[in-house]
Amino acid sequence: MDGETRTIVWFRRDLRIEDNPALAAAARDGSVFPVYIWCPKEEGQFFPGRVSRWWLKNSLAQLEKSLTSLGAPLAFIKTQDTFTALLECVKAVGATKVVFNHLYDPVSLVRDHEIKQKLAEVAIPVRSYNGDLLYEPWEVYDEKGHAFTTFDAYWQKCMSLPMEPVAQFPPWHLVSATGTIQSCSVEELGLEHESEKSSNALLGRGWSPGWSSADKALSDFIELHLHEYSKSRLKVGGNSTSLLSPYLHFGELSIRKVFQCVQLKHILYVKEENILGKESANLYLKAIGFREYSRYLCFNFPFTLEQPLLRNLKFFPWNPNMDRFKAWRQGRTGYPLVDAGMRELWATGWLHNRIRVIVSSFCVKYLLLPWRWGMKYFWDTLLDADLESDILGWQYISGSLPDGHELDRLDNPEIQGAKYDPEGEYVRQWLPELARMPSNWIHHPWNAPLTVLQSAGVELGLNYPKPIIEIDEARESLTKAIFTMWERESSARAGSTNGTSEEVHDNSENFELPIPTVILSVKAAGSTASSRDQRVPSFQPVKNNPISRKRSKNIYDEEAIPGKLPNHNKAGPSKEDEEDSWTAESSYKKQATSSSFSVPHSWMSSSTGNLLQDCEHSDPVQASEELNATDQCPSKMGE
Repeated sequence: MDGETRTIVWFRRDLRIEDNPALAAAARDGSVFPVYIWCPKEEGQFFPGRVSRWWLKNSLAQLEKSLTSLGAPLAFIKTQDTFTALLECVKAVGATKVVFNHLYDPVSLVRDHEIKQKLAEVAIPVRSYNGDLLYEPWEVYDEKGHAFTTFDAYWQKCMSLPMEPVAQFPPWHLVSATGTIQSCSVEELGLEHESEKSSNALLGRGWSPGWSSADKALSDFIELHLHEYSKSRLKVGGNSTSLLSPYLHFGELSIRKVFQCVQLKHILYVKEENILGKESANLYLKAIGFREYSRYLCFNFPFTLEQPLLRNLKFFPWNPNMDRFKAWRQGRTGYPLVDAGMRELWATGWLHNRIRVIVSSFCVKYLLLPWRWGMKYFWDTLLDADLESDILGWQYISGSLPDGHELDRLDNPEIQGAKYDPEGEYVRQWLPELARMPSNWIHHPWNAPLTVLQSAGVELGLNYPKPIIEIDEARESLTKAIFTMWERESSARAGSTNGTSEEVHDNSENFELPIPTVILSVKAAGSTASSRDQRVPSFQPVKNNPISRKRSKNIYDEEAIPGKLPNHNKAGPSKEDEEDSWTAESSYKKQATSSSFSVPHSWMSSSTGNLLQDCEHSDPVQASEELNATDQCPSKMGE
């Protein structure tokens, strides 16, 4: 029909109809053609793991039913090229516009930018919206225009900004844009292989993917569990946290809705002078802030996908030992709390945030394994695998962030076990070979008398491994690695000063990615794009304006003194609070599944490579460019 607005709504990780800005805008303008495009080739090394694909498949099935009931069925397309598929949809329905909601990970940013450019070249207007964050990454900078590199400063700035209330109600009816396109069913997308179905069937006993299930999960948490959150979140095992992270990752739940629901409860608790409720609400709002911050870092510092935010960590001598990596993955390190966590992850695709911190810290601090190996394994195995949150979590644990763990911090798994699993219930659940160990020995069986081990049926080195590395040896290795890092850094700086060129390698990779300065390009004159449209970082030469970085002072460890734990916290926010907010929220669910993993070839150990560029942080952020105008092709992103 002449003059009719026909809009392609491209769904990605925004699988809901409530508070979906792209869908709402399309519904207001005229007829809509909802489409989900699955392009495995473009996922690359971050192809979703088995449990993550199971969730995606079930979420898409529910979204399809909802959109069909509203009058506009969801089309599924499996393709080798997303742009080609979108262009075919445009031609099939005579679309006048394409809309979608923003994604912020580096892979999606590059893809979305290229697609917008190509559609603009063929005169197809594109609009994108914020459906995933409270604040866009390009809206939050300090007084000098710099991107924040510490969470406290970032979140304080966010809380000083105005926030729009949730106003996007689900559409009552959708007018479907007519047209014929070669589509498939959700089964034919191939998200779930035949060999995986038997294992995946068990996931449904504990989880209900989909946007309507997400609403129920949010209501249950707000009404039943939020008040006790500040106490229960520290208990490993059991439903001790919100269980909302997979719903948030797939966009089945609006983050603005979650924030406002918790904020309303906070106001109520303050009015009632309910100290516990107030503390719990504040902690959960801060957890939401960490999710925001993960996307903020990925947008403003896209190199964090591969490189540490702190420059000196590129000199760290990681130990890419495949045997140790395998023992860590399989839960055979000899440290019960670590092994229990890794076996739960292997079996269920799920981990409590506290256990995520413990196992990842053991990976990088005890075994000195490259943090990117651990991040990729989490991506492949977690039900709520979220690239931005995983990047933030692993960089935080490995000392790669200015406000993360001190690089020399070495936490004792024995003390962690006594603190978070004092009765050993969690360990017994996932390590049946230790089920009969007394609680006072279960977190350090290597110290137990022989009679105790014999009574419990434990034979160290046979049915349960001896510690893969002694704590004293791990402390010594970490100290040595830190001094080696300092020496390499000093040599590199000296060589740069006197004109010599001493090559220093990052031994965790066999290729080098330069760390660019990330700024936002100046808006092109005459652009008519909306102020809400997607913006994109461009890479510019670095100026000598380094991130203030922390240096480790001395190696310390938690002493095994019952009832007395040292305070590892630096001045500022509680590290315990930050650690428990790794992926917005997570906890434990009973399932039994299996998974597999292989290290990407490009991430295998190698001592080849070039010295990284002396680049350390984002230059002042200039006036931003809006990625796509309604009738104007955006400027090309720099290399």
